[in-house]
Amino acid sequence: MPKRLTRSRTDRMIAGVCGGLGKYFDIDPVIIRLLWAIAIFAYGTGLLLYILAWIIIPEE
Repeated sequence: MPKRLTRSRTDRMIAGVCGGLGKYFDIDPVIIRLLWAIAIFAYGTGLLLYILAWIIIPEE
């Protein structure tokens, strides 16, 4: 069965995007959340990308 990128239903803070990315790349979702927070505050585009990922990535 091929690996699919999905939003997590169990490991979620807002929409499950970081939990799903963590599961897909087999790393701790906390690391992804920290990187995403840095992208939001440092570059400003992180929030837009999170919302797009929320819309595009299907839920498990």
